[in-house]
Amino acid sequence: MIDLSHTEKHIHRVTNFQDLVSTPFIGEINAMCWTRNLIGDFSEIVKKVVLSGNITTIGEEELRELQLSEQGQLAREILLNDMRVLEDHGASPILNVIQYYDRDNAYPFFPTDVYSYHVDRSPIPVDTFLCTYYGESSEILPNGQSEKKVLIPEIRDELKKLYHGTDEGFESFLSDHFFDLHYQAKRNARPISLGLGHLWRLAVDHPESKVPSCVHRAPEEKPGESRLLLIC
Repeated sequence: MIDLSHTEKHIHRVTNFQDLVSTPFIGEINAMCWTRNLIGDFSEIVKKVVLSGNITTIGEEELRELQLSEQGQLAREILLNDMRVLEDHGASPILNVIQYYDRDNAYPFFPTDVYSYHVDRSPIPVDTFLCTYYGESSEILPNGQSEKKVLIPEIRDELKKLYHGTDEGFESFLSDHFFDLHYQAKRNARPISLGLGHLWRLAVDHPESKVPSCVHRAPEEKPGESRLLLIC
């Protein structure tokens, strides 16, 4: 049985960007949130962007050229400022209008697309930053409410059927195909929505990490409603 009395004990909330980027992850804390109530009409930006596929990246120049109402202009200034402070921090933010992500159907019993609970991995120390401004928001899952899928016996047995090498190479096979990054929610797990307008920093699996990586996933989009997401 899962103890749900402390579902957010792995989250630390802050009130400004400097605290968001400078507060260290420690103990169980692997998600940092700059809680904000944003003004402006972000939906107008989504409607004005010319889509170029299921995921459309909006460059700074294109964003500045959009003809927007006063509320749309307020939203644009927030987006430009978020991109600027993240770039000044050394990150490389990407602003996307997302209709949907591609699904991974290669292994029906084990999808590895972003709709599956997963952690991010990097060879160097880095964090994942993201903010949903419009549409359905991403979710995180407390680590205690998830289990690594490659350690679940029936799933591990299925993966072994795909693998045709030596026993010593099986773990490398799991890593090479990103199977080891994916998690399954335990029974009665309670995912936490990241909400709209809040800028999040999530712990990544990297060699110098001192905390568990943050388990998260992309949401199912509502039919006909795109998402406006900043991520890096």
